[in-house]
Amino acid sequence: MASGARFIGSEIYRTSSYGGRHPLAIPRVSTVIDLVHALGWIEPGAYLDSPCASVEALARFHDRAYLGALRRAEATRRVSPEEARRFNIGCNGNPVFPEIFSRPATACGGSLLAIDLLLAGEASVVHNPAGGTHHGRRDRASGFCYLNDPVLAMLRALDGGVRRVLYLDLDAHHCDGVADAFAAEPRVTILSVHEEGRWPKTGGVAEHGCGNLYNLPVPAGFHDDELAFIVDELMRPLALAVAPELIVLQCGADALDDDPLSRLSLSNGALWRAVAAMRPLAPRLLVLGGGGYNPWSVARCWAGLWACLAGHAVPERLPEAAETVLRCLSWSRRAGRNPPEHWMTTLADPPRRGSIRDDVSRLVQLHRGRLCAAAQSLDEAV
Repeated sequence: MASGARFIGSEIYRTSSYGGRHPLAIPRVSTVIDLVHALGWIEPGAYLDSPCASVEALARFHDRAYLGALRRAEATRRVSPEEARRFNIGCNGNPVFPEIFSRPATACGGSLLAIDLLLAGEASVVHNPAGGTHHGRRDRASGFCYLNDPVLAMLRALDGGVRRVLYLDLDAHHCDGVADAFAAEPRVTILSVHEEGRWPKTGGVAEHGCGNLYNLPVPAGFHDDELAFIVDELMRPLALAVAPELIVLQCGADALDDDPLSRLSLSNGALWRAVAAMRPLAPRLLVLGGGGYNPWSVARCWAGLWACLAGHAVPERLPEAAETVLRCLSWSRRAGRNPPEHWMTTLADPPRRGSIRDDVSRLVQLHRGRLCAAAQSLDEAV
């Protein structure tokens, strides 16, 4: 393929749900798959079915006892009170559901496959929208995340000889699981843009790890022009300083204006432009999904990401087949009872513009002075 882009998906997301009124009881990846196919954006060989990661592969990061508990929960559909307390399964937003092991293991398998393709030179960019489960901990579930595919992917890259990785996280929630996993690893540089004060209430600007963490807790109402400012003034300079051999970009759709679980105000175009700006600086690029709790905004955002990565033009008005995919969605929240027409007929949101507020400008300036020191320490480490 001329674009060198691959899309990784699986039918498990069509038949699996967190159940009940959980925020993730909505179709997401399956809708994206249907949408990009309806748009004719999947060239021969571009779509790959995600394998389910083996226990051995998952144990590169995750505790084997925890993995065993997830597999037992899938087999029995229950979890003991002791294991619920120890592993945070079946409580705190992490329900027991029929594919509690195989679904997250498939998301991890997709990100591991992506790294294998990138290292082998069989792709230059891979999109795994099921990935981005950045809250998962070594020995417990957290924040709807049972496993941590970004950590596993970056560990495989490091094991495969990659010396410098840049992880960029644009989710509304701080990437606490990823940051804690690599806080003492100078080969991985992490920049997270997330809503100030939002769960898990980590990712403060003063958290530097071993000098490799760049946290930008942005205020409510964070908009397109402010993200563009961060990309131009911090993300791109950081990438130039780090000179990564791999960029992993987590594109949670919960930072969008139409998402119910944040107070950020981005359009999907802001995320597309951020990815487009970083792509030339990435010898290898893995683009993941993440959060996102409005089925229309998630599908439209991640389908547009694929357009950006694979070189397709986003139409002003969706063709009938793509519109049908979106009209078949439903959502139990109030906004889903009478959804606006443009959620069905267009892919691109209207821009969310505004001035650069002092809070955002100060965050960028606080980190700019660290770039030269970070590049020097990386040179010494590797």
